[in-house]
Amino acid sequence: MPRIHVLFVCVHNSARSQMAETFMNADTENRFHAESAGFEPTEINPLVMEVMKEIGFDLSGKETNSVFSFFKEGRLYDYVITVCEESSEGKCPIFPGVRKRLNWPFPDPAELRGTPEEKLEGARRIRDSIRARVKAFAEEIT
Repeated sequence: MPRIHVLFVCVHNSARSQMAETFMNADTENRFHAESAGFEPTEINPLVMEVMKEIGFDLSGKETNSVFSFFKEGRLYDYVITVCEESSEGKCPIFPGVRKRLNWPFPDPAELRGTPEEKLEGARRIRDSIRARVKAFAEEIT
């Protein structure tokens, strides 16, 4: 059975989309091939690197990608899933041949406020929510 190709999109490709890509590729027994990209790629959020490392995923060597570069390369996806607020979703280019576009809005870890421990706890909640949503999606469509 061919793998299902998924692109996770977020504004900076620095947090939510990186986590979703990681979980989709790690937790779905090779049924999916996931990538992630952003409208304005920056660097991976250090808070995200820390909470992912806590559960065994090292994102320190990962690069961020441009959604527009992927689009220009003509990459094809079965699903394009935006993981940012709906106000940012409209910036996503329409990919040819995409079977379905979805929006899974998650809070942005860069917007977390409070003490360092409160920010870490918030990032853990976002991480765990993304992992649960990826798992539910994978079970739902395969």
